[in-house]
Amino acid sequence: MSTSVDEIVQDCLAVRIRLIGRTVTGLYDGALERHGVTIAQVNLLAALGKVGPCPPARLGEVLQLERSTVSRNLHLLLKQGWIEAAVSDAKGMREVVLTGAGRAKIESVMPEWRQAQEQAAQLLGAGVTAVQEIASGMGYPPGA
Repeated sequence: MSTSVDEIVQDCLAVRIRLIGRTVTGLYDGALERHGVTIAQVNLLAALGKVGPCPPARLGEVLQLERSTVSRNLHLLLKQGWIEAAVSDAKGMREVVLTGAGRAKIESVMPEWRQAQEQAAQLLGAGVTAVQEIASGMGYPPGA
């Protein structure tokens, strides 16, 4: 006899998607490690490059990240010189912009990113199309 516990443990899509997400993130992070950047940071740089100068909250909306996650990663990117505060005040960064060094960083990681992208696509198989469709329905990529 199957219990509710068994049903959740065996069938829960949420936990399976989290496990897949962690596996895919680890794959990209491993590929990008020698560049001193994570996939989360590369995606912040790319999103900023796509949407242009904007408030940090806009990046959080685009990537559906919590404010603290965006803030922590933006401070790391700022220290590296990959972004700069275009507008700031006593309360912090009001608007951030991708720098030339940030664009160069994106270009430098592309061979490893492409390799990780291929490995992730192989891992997900036919699920790649579903992932792309779901993200598109959520407004990602921005401006598409």
